[in-house]
Amino acid sequence: MTSVKGIPMTALADRAGPVGPAPTVDVEIVVPVFNEQSDLEPSVRRLHDFLRTDFPFQAIITIADNASTDDTWAQATRLADELEGVRAVHLDAKGRGRALKHVWTASTARVVAYMDVDLSTDLAALLPLVAPLMSGHSDVAIGSRLSRSSRVVRGPKREFISRSYNLLLRTTLHTGFSDAQCGFKAMRTECARMLLPHVQDKSWFFDTELLVLAERSGMRIAEVPVDWVDDPDSRVDIASTAMADLRGIARVGRALLRGDLPLSELRQAVGRSEVMVPGVPAKLTWQALRFGLIGVFSTLAYLVLFLIARPSLGAQAANLVALLITAVANTAANRRFTFGVRGPGAGKHQLQGLVVFALGLGLTSGSLWLLAQAAPQAGPTLELSALILANLIATAVRFVLLREWVFGRRGLAVCDHTKVPTP
Repeated sequence: MTSVKGIPMTALADRAGPVGPAPTVDVEIVVPVFNEQSDLEPSVRRLHDFLRTDFPFQAIITIADNASTDDTWAQATRLADELEGVRAVHLDAKGRGRALKHVWTASTARVVAYMDVDLSTDLAALLPLVAPLMSGHSDVAIGSRLSRSSRVVRGPKREFISRSYNLLLRTTLHTGFSDAQCGFKAMRTECARMLLPHVQDKSWFFDTELLVLAERSGMRIAEVPVDWVDDPDSRVDIASTAMADLRGIARVGRALLRGDLPLSELRQAVGRSEVMVPGVPAKLTWQALRFGLIGVFSTLAYLVLFLIARPSLGAQAANLVALLITAVANTAANRRFTFGVRGPGAGKHQLQGLVVFALGLGLTSGSLWLLAQAAPQAGPTLELSALILANLIATAVRFVLLREWVFGRRGLAVCDHTKVPTP
């Protein structure tokens, strides 16, 4: 391996400049550190020994010190001077995501990876992590502590938090990977360069944002079960990290709903553009998903309003009020998020939406009338069941009319300054 000396470097918070003359190798493993003077040297020496004796690919270790205030940077430079294939990079601003983005962007290795400095993950998983990337089978590889074959030693509190977080990701962002936070990941460098300009987080949510973007871009993610022993001396502030993660989930969710991320371009760059099905218009799948998500919230709001208004207004009047309020909000939300319409024409679209609303009213009111004729003594439970069924039918009708009539090409003819994705 080529010996790489310590390279002091100052990096501004929002600038990713060159990080020094990294040699061209198979794998560059980044170890991000902040005030880790007690763990850094033994962990780097252990990793270095493993790479020399048990790892078949040519690799270097990059210690990415992000604004340490203790003896970490001095240790990092000593290790870089002493050990072949170890280098050190210093950033003046904190943030694990910032350090990884900084080093990975400039890497000349075929694969970039990172692991936590405490080496909580058994190093035997490194080859299975990297191998599918080196072979070209996968684009991203992550260690998973939540696989059935993983062996994990950690307290019940951290176990609960980890599983809850990943469940939250699956329900809100519809992720398919199992463990977003395991500090043991790798990517093909060319894929990292595609995604990193679009990743905003510079701290702990960086991993999640990168994985969501990779998954939505059609990249293949390999999951490797790992053996993991939790570090009891972890300095992660769970409360502040959890709040930052929730804000990150909300931000990424909004970006996905608005279509702010260049997913189509990334899929084409990766070579996994959407498969065109004869007879199915482009954008239909994403529009249907967004419409469905908005519909879930609209239906919940409608049912709550109906139950609140029914005691004083009666079933039919309560249905009218609840449906009218949610229909206006639903049209506005679908205009913006489902069909990407902005600018003039909102009033016209609301009028057309009211016509669609009238059809929905007919279906729901008709279901209540039929229920009253068939079961005059039916209570709120049966009424809600009938309304839910009628709303499902009305929702399908509403989507077709909104797509083809209200927000279709002819419906948008008056909106000269509005850019709408072509159906």
